[in-house]
Amino acid sequence: MNYVIVGAGPAGVIAAENLRRLDRDAKITIIGAEAEPPYSRMALPYFLVDNIGEDGTHLRHGPAHYERLGIELRHAQVREVDPLNKNVNLHDGEAVFYDKLLIATGSHAARPPIPGIDLKGIENCWTLDDARRIAAKTKPGERVVLMGAGFIGLIVLEALAKRDLKLTVVEMADRMLPRMMDEAGGAMIKRWCERKGVTVLTSTRITGLEEAGDGLRLALEDGGGLKADLVVCATGVKPNIELLEGSRIKTGTGVLVDHYLRTNEPDIFAAGDVAEGPDFSTGKQEIHAIQPTASEHGRIAALNMAGQVSRYRGSLSMNVLSTLGLVSSSYGLWMGAEGGERAVAVNEADFKYLRLEFEGDILVGALALGLTQHVGALRGLIQTRVKLGAWKDRLLADPHGVMSAYLECTQGSAAPHAGAY
Repeated sequence: MNYVIVGAGPAGVIAAENLRRLDRDAKITIIGAEAEPPYSRMALPYFLVDNIGEDGTHLRHGPAHYERLGIELRHAQVREVDPLNKNVNLHDGEAVFYDKLLIATGSHAARPPIPGIDLKGIENCWTLDDARRIAAKTKPGERVVLMGAGFIGLIVLEALAKRDLKLTVVEMADRMLPRMMDEAGGAMIKRWCERKGVTVLTSTRITGLEEAGDGLRLALEDGGGLKADLVVCATGVKPNIELLEGSRIKTGTGVLVDHYLRTNEPDIFAAGDVAEGPDFSTGKQEIHAIQPTASEHGRIAALNMAGQVSRYRGSLSMNVLSTLGLVSSSYGLWMGAEGGERAVAVNEADFKYLRLEFEGDILVGALALGLTQHVGALRGLIQTRVKLGAWKDRLLADPHGVMSAYLECTQGSAAPHAGAY
């Protein structure tokens, strides 16, 4: 059996390792587009603040990890996938044959269509090479503008702030983390960042960038402007599906897959940020571009590629993030279910916030800010869809009892009530 994996991120590496465990005799090839050992994008902020070296970003350590497992790791650009002939065609003209193929190509940084967005001095922070350039260009006291305050933006913010820069964040939405936090939580994160010395401009749109004598000038929609020595663009990503054009593989925003991570082509699977598959909460096909989903995708895809049928329950929308020490998390239908009920607890002074969303007596979504001790319980209750019974009314009255609810409803024992914040 000849397994080919296009993409050297977590989904691809975990799939390859599981395929080797399942099939000792198979030929396994990973094709990665970057001339780097497979690495984790989530480790890039630690590299930027010199907490780790480049090797600390690598997914696997040891000079012979892939060789020891008999996994061929190739650095090459894929031009197209040819399902008819079961080939992956490379830009250098080589055709790589497969019996089973996994598309795990991830995403690329997307820049907004703003005049001047491609000027020198504007960087993404998505690849290891991006991080190298930012590290080389930023010195303490320099003016840096971060475009975007979504999940990726706030990961970058954490690293930039620790480099002792004059940092300004510009977000066109009305709050920070608009896709994982409501208005109350987003406003709380903004206040926290400002308290830490970061300037945050929400509901602000950049309309143009131009070179100035001492750096860059950013024009704002309200007529104002900002000056910067460096601009870091973190305004979102797009799945890498260009290599599938003309291949007959069905795509939407990403590669469309079923509950077995199969595409419409029976011997082709997809996993990770590029896979548009079932959502645990809604049943709709969505992309969940987070590393836990990529890791689980890689494992499930390998099982199915090797003939061990394994159904994927669907990706749980799940984000956990630390922003300058303030931990935020969101799970499932955090924005609420139609006809559902909600419990909210807020402590503005101590930057603590908890919001629970119910559908009947099932917890279907949650937001938490400044809360770390019970995030596992929140996730567990949502994923198990356990019926809370009388605990639902208790949590509506006081959301702080979530750990006790989890222990009693899933394990038959209750913990002492944690109490209010």
